[in-house]
Amino acid sequence: MHETTSKKQLPNKHDRHQLFGSVEPGPRTKPAEKSKMKDLQNTKKDFLFELDAVGISNVKHPVEIPSKLNPTKQTSIGTFYFASSIMQDSKGTNMSRFTEQLQEYHTQGFELSLETLKQFTHDLHQRLDQRDAELHVSFPWFFEREAPFTGQTGLNHADAWIQVNYHKTTGFEVKVGLTGKVTTLCPCSKEISEYSAHNQRGNIKMEVTLSPDFDEKQADWKELLLEAAESNASARIHPVLKRPDEKMVTEQAYENPRFVEDMVRLVASDLYEIDLIDQFTVKCTNEESIHLHDAIASITYDKR
Repeated sequence: MHETTSKKQLPNKHDRHQLFGSVEPGPRTKPAEKSKMKDLQNTKKDFLFELDAVGISNVKHPVEIPSKLNPTKQTSIGTFYFASSIMQDSKGTNMSRFTEQLQEYHTQGFELSLETLKQFTHDLHQRLDQRDAELHVSFPWFFEREAPFTGQTGLNHADAWIQVNYHKTTGFEVKVGLTGKVTTLCPCSKEISEYSAHNQRGNIKMEVTLSPDFDEKQADWKELLLEAAESNASARIHPVLKRPDEKMVTEQAYENPRFVEDMVRLVASDLYEIDLIDQFTVKCTNEESIHLHDAIASITYDKR
């Protein structure tokens, strides 16, 4: 700490900037009008290879999330990835066009419905003047959960994502995913112990390819995936539990023991029975309570 006995006389701001390295602007010789600027990205030559993807990632932006569970309208933050392939004769892409279109959709209220995201991806392919475009957005989704005995409510959340690919020849492919958290109780522990059994927090990650016939007005894919995970667990996770609720949840878990292998097979069975899902991957990670490691299992199945 410096002690002062009188007020300092500082140079003015301009002189302070020069003191720390600022210099006066030099002569401007290049054009300032866009029409007169050289566009390096649109240079056409043989650039050796096509590129699978060129774009921007880790773009955070406010979004509106529709839901058939309360709250049915919610505002959240989406993390976006935008890209397209480019041909061998193209040097690059115009990066500003991605965020330019994002802003246009934002001014209209950017809802993360499949219909809106498909239109966004189609528009992006046209704006970029490329044969394809891809969008990926991840976001937290909140849903209301009632305690099993008292009925007290609170909000849980799951991590969700949507990926839309558009190609001018093959059309759209839509994939969605959700990671839900559940309780699992170890069947082996229950079998060998005189009393009690250890349990884990299970993370169920589901990635599915939706059928072209999927109608989000009839069904909410987030709710379908969440139910597939939670209904097959030892017990659901609750934000609010009073003592009568806790008794019910712990007893339910004891009555429904699940290995990590059991979880992926049971969730896969539910997803297999949903006609509007064409392909799926289920991964379960159990955070062990009596080990430092996690237990894992996964399955991938294509119904087409």
